[in-house]
Amino acid sequence: MNYFVTGATGFIGRFLVARLLKREDSRVFALVRPGSEYKLEALRRRLGVEEQRLVPITGDLTRKSLGLSKRDLDDLAGQIDHFFHLAAIYDLNADENTQRYTNIEGTRQTLKLAEQLQAGCFHHVSSVAAGGLYPGTFTEDMFEEASGLDNPYLLTKHESEALVRQESRIPWRIYRPSLVVGHSQTGEMDKIDGPYYFFKLIQKLKDYLPNWFPLVGVESGHFNIVPVDFVASALDHIAHLPEGNGQCFHLTAERSYNFSEVMDIIAGAAQAPRMPVRLDNRVFNAVPGFVKKGVNALTPKALINQLLESLDIPPTIVQFLAFPTQYDNQRARAALEGSGIEVPDLESYIQQLWDFWENHLDPERDQRKDELQPLPSLPDKVEDKVVLITGATSGIGKASALKLARAGATVLVVARTPEKLEETLHEIKQVGGIARAYRCDVSKMESVDDLVKEVLADYGRVDILVNNAGHSIRRSVVNSVYRFHDFERTMQLNYFGSLRLIMRLLPSMLEQGSGHVINISSIGVLTNAPRFSAYVASKAALDSFTRCAASELAHQGIRFTTINMPLVRTPMIAPTKLYNHVPTISPSQAADMICDAIVRQPKRIATSLGVLGQVMHFITPRATETIMNTGYKLFSDSAAAMGRRERTPKRISREQAAFSRLFKGIHW
Repeated sequence: MNYFVTGATGFIGRFLVARLLKREDSRVFALVRPGSEYKLEALRRRLGVEEQRLVPITGDLTRKSLGLSKRDLDDLAGQIDHFFHLAAIYDLNADENTQRYTNIEGTRQTLKLAEQLQAGCFHHVSSVAAGGLYPGTFTEDMFEEASGLDNPYLLTKHESEALVRQESRIPWRIYRPSLVVGHSQTGEMDKIDGPYYFFKLIQKLKDYLPNWFPLVGVESGHFNIVPVDFVASALDHIAHLPEGNGQCFHLTAERSYNFSEVMDIIAGAAQAPRMPVRLDNRVFNAVPGFVKKGVNALTPKALINQLLESLDIPPTIVQFLAFPTQYDNQRARAALEGSGIEVPDLESYIQQLWDFWENHLDPERDQRKDELQPLPSLPDKVEDKVVLITGATSGIGKASALKLARAGATVLVVARTPEKLEETLHEIKQVGGIARAYRCDVSKMESVDDLVKEVLADYGRVDILVNNAGHSIRRSVVNSVYRFHDFERTMQLNYFGSLRLIMRLLPSMLEQGSGHVINISSIGVLTNAPRFSAYVASKAALDSFTRCAASELAHQGIRFTTINMPLVRTPMIAPTKLYNHVPTISPSQAADMICDAIVRQPKRIATSLGVLGQVMHFITPRATETIMNTGYKLFSDSAAAMGRRERTPKRISREQAAFSRLFKGIHW
C-alpha cells in the first residue's frame, strides 16, 4: 500500500510514518522542501527502513501541485492509496499572513495534488481549533456552528477544513486532535506549545517555594490533552477502516481539565507546590465592572507582557486560559473500539513529559545544570571574610562564632560583658580560629556608632553582619497594659540596635560592592505567637525594613537573609521554666542555619511549620486564630511574667505536651 504524507518529518508526522511503515508492503512518499532531505534521512535511520520504502519527494507546500516535478507526478499518478495532509503551522505566535498562506493556500494546493494523483482517500489532519471558541460541547458533526474565530490560528484551521469539505472531488476524512503533547512512554516532544508554556512557571515555583506550600488555583477553561502516540495510532487505525469517508473524527480524551487541574498535575511531576484550593471562575463574574476596569488600569499591559515573557509564556495564550469548548468524540470512540487504542490519563504520563522538557526543551537547561553543581563549602565562602556577630558570647551567637572561626573566617565577637568576651575568644583560639572581641551594648545607639568606627579602623570592612543580639519577653497583652516599657525595650534592641548597625556599615559595603546582612528573626513573626506581642513586633519591624532594603540594594551587591528561628534552647528562654519540657533546637543547630545562610544567601530561612503558619494566617485566618487561641488558653503566663518567682514544673500536662510536639518550635 502506498501513502503520500505532507509534514512527514513534523512531530505527529514522524510517529504516523512509523506506524504506516509497520504495515506489510507499505511505502511512504514524503514531501520535503529543497535542502531538508536530511530530515527524512534521519527519520529513515531512526526507523531502520530501506530508502525504497521511505521516499523523499521534493516540493513546496505553497506552490502549484506542491512544486512536484513532472516525473514525480507521472510516476505517482494512480499509485497513492492514502494521502495524509499534516503539514501546517501550529503556532499561536505566527503572524496572520504566514498562517493564511501556509494553512489555507497550502491545503488548497495539497488537495489539488491529491486529486491530480487520483488518491484513494484524502486524510486531512485538522484540529479542534476549527471549532473556534464555541461555548459548549462541539460535536464531530458540527462545523458551521464554530464561533470566536478572531484568532488567526483558529480562523485558518477552520477555513482550511472548509476547503476539504466544500472542494474535494475525492473521498476525504477529517481528524481533529486536541492539545497534542509528548509521547506517553518517552515524553518526546519537539517544541514548547500548549500546556508546556506553563512548565517554566511551575519550575520557578519549585525553585522559590517548598513543595508543600499550598497555592490557590482558578477553575477556568477546558483543556483536552492527548499524547502524540495516541494521535498517530488513532490516525493509522481509522484511516484504514472501510467506513468513514466524508466524516470527521475527534481525536480527544474522554475528559477535559480546567486550568488549575492541569497546573496541579504538572506541579505533582515537578515536585512543586500544588493547588489544593481552587476557586470557581464564576466567582470573578460577581466582581463589579468598575472594579475590573480599575484593576486593569492599575496594571500596565507592558508590565504584564514583560512578566509573561520572563516565564516564556506568549501573551497571546492568555486569552485561551478560559477556553470554553468541550468535545464529543462518539464517532472516534466507536471507530477505535476493540483496537486497544485509547487515551491514557494525563496523570499517568505527566512525569515523562516533565522529565523530557526539563532535559531537552527548557531554554535554561544548560544554565540550570551549572546551578545543580555542588554548592561551595562554608570555608570557601568565609575564607578571608570579616564576619561580625552580635550577642556572640552565648547561645546561637557563640555557636556560630565557633563554627565560622573553625571554617576560616575572621570573626568579630560583639557583646556587653568583658569576661564572656574573653572566654569566647579563648574558645575560638582553642579551635585555631581568628577572632577579635568588641564590647558594645547594641541597644545604645552611641555604643553602636563607636563599635562601627573601631571595627572599620581595624579592618576597613565587614563582609557579613549577623544581627543576633536580641531580647525576648513572654507576657500576655493583658498583663502588659501597664508595662509599656516592655515594647520600648524590645524595639530598642531588636529593631533600632540592628537597624543602626546596618545603616552604619552600609556605606562601606556599598563602597566595596558587596555585603551580606543576616538578621535573626523569629518563627513568631510567621505564626503570630500569643504572649510575644512585644518581641514579635520588634522582629517584624526588622523583617519589613529588610524586605524594603533588599529591593533597593539588590543591584549593588548587598544581600539580606532573614532567619525565622524556631524555639532554641538558649539563656534567653531560661526564665520560662516551662520550656524545659517542650521541643527545642540546640544552639549548634541554629548556628548551622546561619552557616547555610552564608553559603546559599537565600532571602529567608524558616522551618516548614513556620511557613505553613504564615500561609494559614493568610488563607484561613479565622481557623488559624482559633488554633493559636487554643494554645494561648492551654498554657499560661510564667510566674516571672506575673512578677513572682519562677519554679520549674515537675511535668507538663498531657495536652500541653501533645500540643507542643504538634507545633514544634513555636513559642507559646
